[in-house]
Amino acid sequence: MPLYSFHCTKCDKDVELLISSSDTPICPACGSKKLERLVSRTAPPGKSKGIIKSARAQAAREGHLSNYSRSERRR
Repeated sequence: MPLYSFHCTKCDKDVELLISSSDTPICPACGSKKLERLVSRTAPPGKSKGIIKSARAQAAREGHLSNYSRSERRR
């Protein structure tokens, strides 16, 4: 299920809801069905070298070596 952002016109709150596209969203604050779907920004792919390096370091600390090639694994 996708995560959608909504604005409640009754209580003037913005919320993010994990709902199916066929479901009718309900405001968790006031229970109103008068929600407007907001345009969301897309997240850029997390492929920077720094992010990959820190993820690999954390995986190594935790003992997970599945994201390393055989030559990168400690012996």
